[in-house]
Amino acid sequence: MPPLFKAVGLMSGTSLDAVDVALIETDGLDHVVFQAADSFPYDPMFRKLIRDGIARGENDPNLEEQITKKHASAVHSFLAAQKIAADQIDVIGFHGQTLWHKPKEGKTLQLGDGAMLAAMTGIDVVNDFRSADMLAGGQGAPLVPLYHRALAHDLQKPLAIVNIGGVANITWIGDEELIAFDTGPGNALLDDWVLKGTGKPFDENGALAAKGRVFDSYIELFLHHPYFEKPPPKSLDRETFSNFVPKGLSLEDGAATLTMMSVAAIALAVRSFDKKPEKIYLTGGGRRNKTMRAWLAAQSGVSVECVEELGWRGDSMEAEAFAYLAVRSVLGLPLTLPTTTGVKEPMTGGVIFSFAGEGANIT
Repeated sequence: MPPLFKAVGLMSGTSLDAVDVALIETDGLDHVVFQAADSFPYDPMFRKLIRDGIARGENDPNLEEQITKKHASAVHSFLAAQKIAADQIDVIGFHGQTLWHKPKEGKTLQLGDGAMLAAMTGIDVVNDFRSADMLAGGQGAPLVPLYHRALAHDLQKPLAIVNIGGVANITWIGDEELIAFDTGPGNALLDDWVLKGTGKPFDENGALAAKGRVFDSYIELFLHHPYFEKPPPKSLDRETFSNFVPKGLSLEDGAATLTMMSVAAIALAVRSFDKKPEKIYLTGGGRRNKTMRAWLAAQSGVSVECVEELGWRGDSMEAEAFAYLAVRSVLGLPLTLPTTTGVKEPMTGGVIFSFAGEGANIT
């Protein structure tokens, strides 16, 4: 019987809203038992610091230190709330904060100091999950599909899992096949539009979009982007489609148009598979957007439900995934496949930092 690990996963995504923390027990294969999760929001000032860092696009040691400390604080608060000692945790999967992701150039930048986090928590840490894949010719994203497959191993297939974070991605799971890629924008452009127009971080329940009119001319132009002609696997940067943000539209019409951009891209991805999925299950913050959910069902012709219908947890899914991937990294198992990132062969990855401060590449 494979050994079981207690693993904590940390995720701060392209929505820039919080550090998500999750604890699972896993063997890095099909055994996954969820134990707890929580989220530790960034304050508006810190979100602005990250946005400024994205705008600069540079490796910023000061910002990396602050991001690492935020994650360490989240781990301490989480373990204290769960009444779990650090020595009961085998490993932390630390994704870090993405500033940019440029798969065409084979480059990616996630800020997060694994050695510092290990020292601050007293727990071994795995981070830098993307570099090995990209060095081997992969896209470095998406990374969650193997976790989706582990959770779905007993479900009727084919099915599609769509994560709507800042960028949206899809995992298509067949009886044998696993295909994954970024579909297009998720919440990022819409959130930025709503923040600029209202000061609020997102369109709650899709209320603004529901009141607006979709301007089809923007959607048509958007869908002519060369990205949509590329076969998967493929991945995106948060800012890839920033030039498609509408100009001169009302708050509601802009929200509606940006919502439909995300929906149209996901629907296009769903229609690209040889066999239509039985259902689409949504995870990530976008699953709460009722307007986005309803429009996706209409555009794709497939029933759309949230992953909670499966007993999964949409808020902590990616944090859980990085706990799972950290264990796979420790065991030397693949984190990515040719059909998920385009890497030439199944590829492990990550860098392990012991809490004593030693680092080792996992290749």
